[in-house]
Amino acid sequence: MRLTRYTDYAIRVLIYLGSRTEGLGSIREAAKAFKISENHLMKVVQDLAAAGFIQALRDRNGGIRLARPAEHINLGAVLRRTEGLDELLECSTCLVARACGLPPILAGATSAFVSVFDRYTVEDLVHRRTELRAILTPA
Repeated sequence: MRLTRYTDYAIRVLIYLGSRTEGLGSIREAAKAFKISENHLMKVVQDLAAAGFIQALRDRNGGIRLARPAEHINLGAVLRRTEGLDELLECSTCLVARACGLPPILAGATSAFVSVFDRYTVEDLVHRRTELRAILTPA
């Protein structure tokens, strides 16, 4: 299974925010650190905020931060949100859908794939915060 660029960016945002020990981050800083488009990140950040993974503060001193501690943000939950893993194939319009055995196989494969991510949190990605901050902070 291949994850989308959208999920890649979502995980990068979570790593960026999880590596911070204080203060707010910004979309601009994250985009610069990862050398990716601010416009793409804005969409990702909005979705992560709507899902409750991060907080986006919109006042004059606004910014973004994790909505809860990194050890409480499950990567499987992030994948389910960003990948929309409910249906890998559109079977409802297929001629053989009623008699086909593929849908339960796909469901099992998806479940097995995501179950690995269910065992990890953002904390597992950012436990080397000092190194991450050095990499992500422009000189």
